Amino acid sequence: MPQLSAIWTFRGLIGNFAQRELRGKYKGSALGQLWSLLNPLATLAIYSLVFGIFLRQTPEVAGNGHLRNFAVYLFTALVAWNFFNAVVTGAISALVGAGPLLKKIYFPPFAPVIGGAAATLYQAGIEIGLLVFVMLLARNVSFTFLLLPVLLAMLALFALGLGLVLARLNVKYRDVSYIVSIGMNLLFYGTPIIYKLDIVPEHHDGVPLRRILQFNPLTQFVEAFRDCVYRLQVPSAARLLALLVISVVVFLLGFTYFERGARDVAEEL
Repeated sequence: MPQLSAIWTFRGLIGNFAQRELRGKYKGSALGQLWSLLNPLATLAIYSLVFGIFLRQTPEVAGNGHLRNFAVYLFTALVAWNFFNAVVTGAISALVGAGPLLKKIYFPPFAPVIGGAAATLYQAGIEIGLLVFVMLLARNVSFTFLLLPVLLAMLALFALGLGLVLARLNVKYRDVSYIVSIGMNLLFYGTPIIYKLDIVPEHHDGVPLRRILQFNPLTQFVEAFRDCVYRLQVPSAARLLALLVISVVVFLLGFTYFERGARDVAEEL
């Protein structure tokens, strides 16, 4: 608890790092912050073209009973994935980027990592706002949308916990960032984002493939997002409880591991 209280103590510094990240992200570009909207739309268009048209993936019917659009179905999951991916990979780059400053003055090394995650919330907010707007146009709206901030908070804790561990490991072993890049690609296709979970065979050569994917925490997050926004139903109590426990435990373990080696971060960077 004393270690966690430091997050609140240095909240101003964390906020400064978040603002620095937002100001520097698109500095010098002609379109500026408009890229925060264009990037997810471009990704959505590519995946929709390849998997929705070329490979003819058929989504399930939405909660309103008539909407069946692969792009919308895909975007609901991409919002969760984009946020998770940005927080985890951003944690690594944020700590390395703060290296020169850490060598000059002392501040908690977790500040740039958490600040970067806070800046990522801005991007997530834009994507969620766009998603809600699309759902309003499609008349696929329900009170379940109110659960989105709760799910986003749990996903933030989960991603930040992993990001803290990987950022600390990357300080020691710079190969970690490359391994994470490969691992993220594998994890993307190991999560039912561009396909439905029920098309995965239950067993293949004796391996319980579907059960393995179900134990992937990101599968549960993605399905929870789809429950709230696409299917218009409240995620099961078991799913919500499992996500809450996993998120809190991963964050506490990640933060504890990070803090134990925080004193050596400046020297190792």
